[in-house]
Amino acid sequence: MTSITMEEESKLLIVLPGDQLPESGLMEDSSAAHRLTLGPGLAPMDDDSITAVKAGILKHNAVGNRWWVESNQRRYVAAQGESIIGVVTGKSAEHYKVDIGASQPALLGVLAFEGATKRNKPNHNIGDLLYCRVSMANKDMEAELECMNPTTGKADGFGELKGGFVIKISLGLARRLLDPKNLVLRLLGQHIPFEMAVGTNGKVWVNSASAQHTILICNAIRNSEYLNSAECGSMVKSLVEKM
Repeated sequence: MTSITMEEESKLLIVLPGDQLPESGLMEDSSAAHRLTLGPGLAPMDDDSITAVKAGILKHNAVGNRWWVESNQRRYVAAQGESIIGVVTGKSAEHYKVDIGASQPALLGVLAFEGATKRNKPNHNIGDLLYCRVSMANKDMEAELECMNPTTGKADGFGELKGGFVIKISLGLARRLLDPKNLVLRLLGQHIPFEMAVGTNGKVWVNSASAQHTILICNAIRNSEYLNSAECGSMVKSLVEKM
C-alpha cells in the first residue's frame, strides 16, 4: 500500500487499488468533515483512512466536496447522487424496475416524482426512457432511484425522455461529457441547437430539430473519445461542412 503526498494532489493523479489518501488532502478544514462525499472508487477503512479500491484518475468536485476515481470500467456500478438514464423493464403498484446497465435492475418508487401522491402519480410503461438520480446505492442491495431534486422537490430536468435518440458510450467518456467545459459539446452548440441528457452509466440521449443533426451529434460524441482539442475542432468542422 502506498501513500499519496500533498504535492502529488495538485497534479493529475492516477491512483491504484490500495493507495491511501491523506485526510488533510480531502478536506480543506476540519469543519468540512461532515460534508465529505466519497464517490465510486473510494472507500473508508476501519482506521478512518480513505483508500482507492479501483484504478483511475482521482477527481474532485467542490460542490458537495465530492471525490471519486474516474475510470473506464466496462460495467456501471451505481453510486449515490449520480444521474443516469434507464429503461423501464417492469412495474408494480409501488415501484418501477429500471435497467440502468448495472448487474441488477434498480428500483424507482412511484412517488419519487415531483408532485406525486397516492392519488396522482405518473404512469410509465415498459420501454419508457427515464432520466433519474441515484438516491441510494449499496453493493448488497438494488439501487434506488428518484426523478426529482431532493433539495428542491422539483423535477429539475429529471423524468421521462421523449423522442430523441440514445447511444451507448464508455463510462469514461460519459463523465467527461458532464464537464461544463467539454470542448466537443461547445463546438457542436455553435452550429446546431440541440438538447441532451448524459447518464454516468454510459448512456446519452440526444434530441434536435432533425434526424440528420442528431446523427451528426452522436457521431461527433463517439469520435471525440480519443481526440485532443485540435483534433476535436477539426473533426466537428469536417462533420458540419459535410452536413
